[in-house]
Amino acid sequence: MRTGTVLNSVAGAVTALALCTGAWLLTTGSEGHPPPQPAASQAHSPGTANLPGAAPMTPSPPDRIRIPSIRVDAPLMGLRLTRSGSLDVPPPEKKNLAGWYEAGTRPGERGTAIVAGHVDNAVGPAVFYDLGALTRGRTIEIDRRDGSVAVFTVDAVEVYDAKNFPDEKVYGTARRPELRVITCGGPYSRRTGYQGNVVVFAHLTGSR
Repeated sequence: MRTGTVLNSVAGAVTALALCTGAWLLTTGSEGHPPPQPAASQAHSPGTANLPGAAPMTPSPPDRIRIPSIRVDAPLMGLRLTRSGSLDVPPPEKKNLAGWYEAGTRPGERGTAIVAGHVDNAVGPAVFYDLGALTRGRTIEIDRRDGSVAVFTVDAVEVYDAKNFPDEKVYGTARRPELRVITCGGPYSRRTGYQGNVVVFAHLTGSR
């Protein structure tokens, strides 16, 4: 079985659980100040999959992600599957660290690349706290190890309940270079943490 297929079957549950404890809200009682959630107007619209994009780039591992509109500028670590078959996550104490699924598509290649990070940790907001405020048309830049930069344009920002996470829509293969950026979101419960995930959908539109 291909690793990507394994990821498709488990990553929805992983991001809903491992990334979504809501440690900061739980320890500070700050439920009144949750992270921003995507507006309905930022969901997919007809024709999004047909927007023009750039040609695939030569494969190279990513080292950094930048999302200027929400002030994200963070290093990337490689993520693998745990012994239980779930996707690992960055150490929660490193709040400005995100990860990418290194056994899958590298950002800029043809296919669906996956980046994930925490929304908060025990001391406050983490790398993707403001991800839900991202809007269509904004850019995401990935610095790659070969010195190039892959530039993606956001197609949609959506939030899904963890129990109904659309694995195929989020993790399914793509004919063009695409990117998913994932953190936790949706309603918050002191007992179980965040109830869902914020997912950014983007496609490659340039490089330098």
